Amino acid sequence: MKPMNESHLVILRRHMVEMVAIHADLASDEIGRALLDERVMAAMRKVPRHLFVPAPLAPYAYQDAPLPIGFNKTISQPFIVALMTDLLSPQPSEKVLEVGTGLGYQTAILAELAGQVRSIEIVEEFAGVARELLQQLGYANIEIREGDGSRGWREHAPFDKILVSAAADKVPAALLEQLKLGGRLVMPVGPEEMQHLTVIEKGANGQTGVRELLPVRFGRLETIT
Repeated sequence: MKPMNESHLVILRRHMVEMVAIHADLASDEIGRALLDERVMAAMRKVPRHLFVPAPLAPYAYQDAPLPIGFNKTISQPFIVALMTDLLSPQPSEKVLEVGTGLGYQTAILAELAGQVRSIEIVEEFAGVARELLQQLGYANIEIREGDGSRGWREHAPFDKILVSAAADKVPAALLEQLKLGGRLVMPVGPEEMQHLTVIEKGANGQTGVRELLPVRFGRLETIT
């Protein structure tokens, strides 16, 4: 069989985004609306997900499913990537912190929408691959470092928005401290058997509001002691 060319991949990306839209409509009771932000959907149509998975899995990259990327980690299901990005609502003027770079797919989606993205990855090999790939794709508004994401990136705080692509029983205190007043944090929260995608808003007075959405299943947020 011939290898897929770019026109094939464009069609597959478009179909992936159509599936994301159907999934969003089906989950509308849980997420509060039937349509995701068109800016997010446009970013999903643009970013080449097949480059962010191991080469043998590239033919499956545009299925609406998570895929293994090594070190017992996965690249998230496209619907979840789109939903978390939509809930975060990154804007062109904003500074975003991402915890859990992986191979950089979610990072690229955020970079399409935000002014500056800083991303922390605990697996050194992932950070190196993601950094090189994102540079090759021309993203100049991304900075990646290796480390314990639960500690945030204090020297660049506060952040307008924070996205965490790993689950914890509660939001790490350092991340809440580094979230700007009026800012928003999105992450899966809860024990392994009962995680919920959660949106935390930090009010002008520093108080936080918490909104739990649909149940999800993410790997645990790893920390360095």
